[in-house]
Amino acid sequence: MQSPRYALVAYISNEVGEFVENLRRELHPELPHLPAHITILPPRTLQGSETLALEILEDLCSQLQPFEVALGEPATFIPTTPTVFIRLQTPETICDLHARLSTRGLRADEEWPFVPHLTIAKLTSQELAQRAYQTARERWSKFSGSRTIRIQELTFVRESKKDCWEDVAELPLGSSLVGR
Repeated sequence: MQSPRYALVAYISNEVGEFVENLRRELHPELPHLPAHITILPPRTLQGSETLALEILEDLCSQLQPFEVALGEPATFIPTTPTVFIRLQTPETICDLHARLSTRGLRADEEWPFVPHLTIAKLTSQELAQRAYQTARERWSKFSGSRTIRIQELTFVRESKKDCWEDVAELPLGSSLVGR
């Protein structure tokens, strides 16, 4: 059996998250429901145990403070992949976090250069992605909610089967899991 893959994400559970999840269900209904999130550490095989990875993450996350990220406009990774996403206006904080957490047992060779973003949907073709991108642009231009999200905790996730992820642990920023 192949080793499971793990990732670290920041779930977006406010009105922006609801917007993304509703739009994803409309644009790609056959995709299993995925909570809206920003990936901090893309999928990877651990270099050590899950327990060791959690200890590293708890230690590092306890040293970080919650922060805000401003969202930009929809974009796509075409022609590399048929993925539609929302850009981050302030990606530096997420890039710094990615670099800081991609260490020790969590380090991995990543398939793509790290570009922090809020995924709307990964489609099956460039044509579908181009149409989804146009729809996302139209809908996002009408979105009247806040385009700033506060990140207070990260979630360590494990791939239980292809494209199905389960939460392993919630990691609050700026505090320890001890006593929770």
